[in-house]
Amino acid sequence: MATFPSIEPSYSLSKKSKPNIRTIKFADGFEKRITFGLSTNQNPKIYSLQWLNITELEADQIESFLDSRVVDGESFTYSPPNEGFVKTGTYSQSSTVVTITIANHGLGLGDLVTIDYTSGSAIDGSFLVATTADANVFTVNAASGASTTGNVTVTLSGAKQFKCDEWTKTMNYGNLADIKATFIQVFEP
Repeated sequence: MATFPSIEPSYSLSKKSKPNIRTIKFADGFEKRITFGLSTNQNPKIYSLQWLNITELEADQIESFLDSRVVDGESFTYSPPNEGFVKTGTYSQSSTVVTITIANHGLGLGDLVTIDYTSGSAIDGSFLVATTADANVFTVNAASGASTTGNVTVTLSGAKQFKCDEWTKTMNYGNLADIKATFIQVFEP
């Protein structure tokens, strides 16, 4: 799987959500809305990105990368700015349920996080968020049962799979160029 070049986009950029929702309308005006798809792919994100006044070499690198994705038909890995984090907190494990407390964790159901248990005997790894009790507490399911407590470091990488169907390159002056592109999140195994 290809990874987008590590060239930071210019600000401002926009992020749009496009949930897969189906609406059933009944004759009496009542509506029923249901999400459509698997639980982890019901709300793809769309990023409008721009790289302004980058060198011609950087612009060519981005354009060549995107051209290659057209040829091979593959998606690519990209980490949008400010979408990941590293936070610390505490945890308690009872059987296979690990309850983690981190102030304002910002995680949602199904987010994939990497957990480093810095104390206690829980086993490190990557886990899906199983429940979010509130803004400060969430749970994950451990690989094996135990009873332990301690400190924890949680990392959300922010990396997701994307496709880019269209982009524009503008050659400015000298050796500078602009690239504008729209990245659409895709869900693949």
